[in-house]
Amino acid sequence: MLSLQETIRPSADLRNHYNEISKQCREDNAVVIVTVNGRGDTVSLAYEEYKRMKARIELLEILAEAEDDVKSGRVAPVCETFEDLKTILREGSI
Repeated sequence: MLSLQETIRPSADLRNHYNEISKQCREDNAVVIVTVNGRGDTVSLAYEEYKRMKARIELLEILAEAEDDVKSGRVAPVCETFEDLKTILREGSI
């Protein structure tokens, strides 16, 4: 699992040193925690890292749904599933 380096910076740095913070996020794959009055307020990270994190979360949600389906007995044999898909494709229902 990828561990991201975290840096804490005051909100004034976001305004006064944006280019430096942006470069740190992009090039160092760092997360910058922005504080207001000494408390965490927002987080800045590279856009590519945001997309990767979002994709991982979406995959975890799908896997959690699948696990719940298995636990609840909402499953079908794989051969039936493929036959259903073939029928749908033949009929052009998709």
